[in-house]
Amino acid sequence: MASELGTIECTLGDVLYGRDGSLVITIQACGAEKRTVEEIYDAVRSGQEDPTKRLTAQFAWHREKRSINANAYFHVLVGKIAKATQQSETEIKRQLVFDYGVQLGALILEKDMLPEKAGVEYAKSINEFNSPKGKPCIQYMIYKQTHTLDTAEMSRLIDGAVSEAKQLGIETKTPEELDKIKSLWAANKE
Repeated sequence: MASELGTIECTLGDVLYGRDGSLVITIQACGAEKRTVEEIYDAVRSGQEDPTKRLTAQFAWHREKRSINANAYFHVLVGKIAKATQQSETEIKRQLVFDYGVQLGALILEKDMLPEKAGVEYAKSINEFNSPKGKPCIQYMIYKQTHTLDTAEMSRLIDGAVSEAKQLGIETKTPEELDKIKSLWAANKE
């Protein structure tokens, strides 16, 4: 077998303590993921792989991917809103993220330090003050980058962009068409 055995989506089954104090973890895999686990088991059972050979497992919380169509439609709306308001697409995207995106928390920087230099793409100034040492500072609210949004978060962002576009008299997709785009997310889950 290759050194990379595959990635599986699964749910946690039982967690038990072994006699030696180790943890015994069971996972539940379905569909294509089940086949990956079966292939590993078959290789051990047939003698192709040593059952005492250690595996490396990495666990992460599953996050639904959003559809490329939804992302593309969001950028189409950004372009139309920018044209109608005679602003840059960057300005419109930032404003939509501030209005409908996901806040991550606050960041305080000295006034001469830009958020971009701190690695923050979406930062909205919310307060200016002097530090205890008298240095001018700005407090920012920081937001998730759009490429990291999950389906529910992206749906909220698109709904906000649609609302803004409609207020400007920009033609948008019908509710049925929007539902179809959003339903593609459900298809990506499977």
